[in-house]
Amino acid sequence: MQLQFEYGNGFMTANLPDNTDVFIPGETVPDPECLPQDWDSLYNATMESIRHPIGMPTLTQLAKPGDKVVIVIPDIVKGGNQPTSHRKVSIRCCLDELYSVGVKKEDILLLFSNGLHPRTPMNEAKTILGDELFNEFWYSGQITSHDSEDYDHLVDIGYTDQGDHVIMNKYVYDADVAILIGHTQGNPYGGYSGGYKHCATGISHWRSISAHHVPQVMHRPDFVPVSTNSLMRDKFDRQGMLMEEKMGKKFFCCDAVLDTKSRQIEINSGWAKEMQPISWKTADKRTYVHWAEKKYDIVVFGMPTNFHYGNGMGTNPIQMMQALSAQVIRHKRVLSDHCVFIVPSICDGWFHEERWPYLKELYEMFQHDYMQTLPDMNRYGELFATNEEYIRKYRFANAFHPFHGFSMMSCGHLAEQHTSAIYIVGAREPGIARGMGLKTRATIEEAIEDAKRKIVGENPNILALPKTFTTAAVHLCMKDPGENSHYRDDAPAHPCGC
Repeated sequence: MQLQFEYGNGFMTANLPDNTDVFIPGETVPDPECLPQDWDSLYNATMESIRHPIGMPTLTQLAKPGDKVVIVIPDIVKGGNQPTSHRKVSIRCCLDELYSVGVKKEDILLLFSNGLHPRTPMNEAKTILGDELFNEFWYSGQITSHDSEDYDHLVDIGYTDQGDHVIMNKYVYDADVAILIGHTQGNPYGGYSGGYKHCATGISHWRSISAHHVPQVMHRPDFVPVSTNSLMRDKFDRQGMLMEEKMGKKFFCCDAVLDTKSRQIEINSGWAKEMQPISWKTADKRTYVHWAEKKYDIVVFGMPTNFHYGNGMGTNPIQMMQALSAQVIRHKRVLSDHCVFIVPSICDGWFHEERWPYLKELYEMFQHDYMQTLPDMNRYGELFATNEEYIRKYRFANAFHPFHGFSMMSCGHLAEQHTSAIYIVGAREPGIARGMGLKTRATIEEAIEDAKRKIVGENPNILALPKTFTTAAVHLCMKDPGENSHYRDDAPAHPCGC
């Protein structure tokens, strides 16, 4: 069969065996039905959720005239930007509820929770919010984004019972009402976005994030395959609950379960501790897809230049490793123990240094000084995280924070751990891929033949994953729940049966 896979800004065509299985999120197995997508229907459904929160009072009971309110909003990385996106609808609903009890517009701040991601620039803010909300709040200075290095607007709230140092946004800490707008969407880090993951990663400091986005957490057996039962997820929850304890208030969450096209399937509001598990029950139906009838020896998917974290992710070797590992984390349940990945990538040496100013330096360090595997780099985390020039670029030039690269490396090692080989196909600068321990071939067909000779044998089970990085991903599982396990050992099964 002939298939196309993402490659650079276009596609690479390959002829694969006719018995290749193909999976496309939302198409091969349809998503659960989404809510009607007209504005009025979504507004009413969102308002119904906000007025019946889980585990805490309503917004109209929490807020009163004179209160300061911060609405915390995810950055552009996920969640959709269509006119009826969850962010646009839910913010308007929350504003209407706040105004109804006398909260003044001038006492409301819209805060993008970018964490260590680039701070949200004006054009992205307008895309996320839409013209109406943007014009309503931007020109009065009531839209900003979290700055994890602005110590005038951070609060050190101490340590969790696990010893994690938590430093959080002061605007949120000082607010009378703190609202988290979130997305319950499949995520390789802790199962889902939204809930306490939102505050633990979005409005905190690199030292807080270094408690969970590091090898000692991400290389544990409970991290692969993905689930909500990992130490990482537990740390998100503990950090979020410490924030609530020290603030003296609960976050009011409004989370939407989203489908492949970022449309709302279900909306849940309230206290994250009680709301998260309810959201996950519906989200599991879309995210943990019980489809595979065999374990796969070869998986083929394409890597575009521009996706998820931004333009250049599919050419920058550290970011490439994170993207490869994300597929391991999501799909480990259906991979054979000698699985091989075959991935077209233009891999042309473009590091996009404006966005990732430190990653070229990291890559070059990895080639020297006894750096045998990516975790060997971890000892330099604090050196980079405190580099004043890289911090300035994060704060004032829309770059990623330097510690973000270390979370990428911690994740990136998992691709090496859990595959027998990874072939990068069609690389313009193949030495860059080889510098990460990856094999290189000119075509997908050549890579398959090489893998058959050396690793998987003459009759491998092949899985093709077109649109891997251009649709909202799922976590593939075996159709027979008995063939799934939480982390491929004797641990308890995930609630969805994985």
